[in-house]
Amino acid sequence: MAARGSVKTTSSLLQSLHKWYYNAAGFNKFGLMRDDTLYENDDVKEALKRLPENLYNERMFRIKRALDLSMKHQILPKEMWTKFEQDVRYLEPYLKEVISERKEKEEWNKK
Repeated sequence: MAARGSVKTTSSLLQSLHKWYYNAAGFNKFGLMRDDTLYENDDVKEALKRLPENLYNERMFRIKRALDLSMKHQILPKEMWTKFEQDVRYLEPYLKEVISERKEKEEWNKK
C-alpha cells in the first residue's frame, strides 16, 4: 500500500513539474500550442499538408497573432493564455503517420 501512495505522489509531482515547465516556456502567453512550436523538418511539413483545413487555419491564426504580439513586445491577457489542460497535440497523429510511412519506405528501399 505504501508503494501506491509513493507512485501517486510521484505522478502528481511530475504533473506539477510538467505544468510549471509548460508555463515557463512562455509560448502559451502568446496563445500558441505545443505543436505550433515544432521545428518544421520534412516530416512536420508533410504532416501539416495533411491537416484538415480548419486545424491548419487555426494554427496559422495562432502563429500570426503570436508574431504580431512579439513584434509589439506584448503578450495576451492572462485569461487568453493557452492552458496546459487545453493544449491538444493536434499534429501528433498526422506526424506519427508520416514518420511510420517514411520508415516503411526506407525499409523498402533497403531491399
